[in-house]
Amino acid sequence: MADAESLVRRAEIVRAIRAFFDALGFIEVETPVRIAAPAPEAHIDCPPVATGGFLRASPELQMKKLLAAGMERIYQIGPCFRDGERGRRHNPEFTMIEWYRRGATYLDIMADAEELLERLPRYAAAEGRRPKAARLFVRDAYRRFAGWDPWTDWDQDRFDFDMATKVEPALKGMGLVFLIDYPVQAASLAMVAGEGSDAYAERWELYWDGVELANCFTELCDESEQRRRFAAARAERAAIGEADYPIDEEFLSMLPLIGSASGVALGVDRLVMLACGASSLSEVRAGE
Repeated sequence: MADAESLVRRAEIVRAIRAFFDALGFIEVETPVRIAAPAPEAHIDCPPVATGGFLRASPELQMKKLLAAGMERIYQIGPCFRDGERGRRHNPEFTMIEWYRRGATYLDIMADAEELLERLPRYAAAEGRRPKAARLFVRDAYRRFAGWDPWTDWDQDRFDFDMATKVEPALKGMGLVFLIDYPVQAASLAMVAGEGSDAYAERWELYWDGVELANCFTELCDESEQRRRFAAARAERAAIGEADYPIDEEFLSMLPLIGSASGVALGVDRLVMLACGASSLSEVRAGE
């Protein structure tokens, strides 16, 4: 359990996050924690609720519905839940901030994230402001640290294993790193750019000394393609024996109304942990 000093630091950081987005004209929103239909992803499990529905792993679908309804810049700080995740950097309940901008790309959100982190308490160190984050293409990272090219020899299991055992450990000690442009097979809810063997997903993940902090997409707003990806994810869940999730038909029908957008999910608990020099999430969260 966190001590009083860590909880005060946490409150300062959350307050600074709100002040940052409020100053940029974002609107803070609140969407349901219990939802009827999570986005199906092969390795993310949402806790079921006895009275029906699921606890959200992310407010993403609900926030995109707000974009479709006409909101332009929105953010939300709140609890999220995932089954089967517990450890120094994982907890079944955790706090996330997500923000979205209509008409933006993942590069615009990257600029938001970098500016946000530079302004947070304790992030500007005594020796001066931290240098700008490095940018490392996923393809280059795998060639350099894992010895193969996912674009020419795709293997999902190998990609995931090498990310955890080779790429992420290599980022430790490098400070802030944006790992940018993913294989199309790892696009999830991201838009794909380029063609043929040069195609890539407009997605980045932010790491601080090898710890993943955030995941961002230029959002896919094509209903038929998103439906296809959801079907593929449900099939993969079935193949590995995971529970099926219903499809959020309202979300799919509203996707084209967004036009274009980008958004990101950033783990508040991990951010506070790193900012406080803590070694586990339990040191920066109130006791259960």
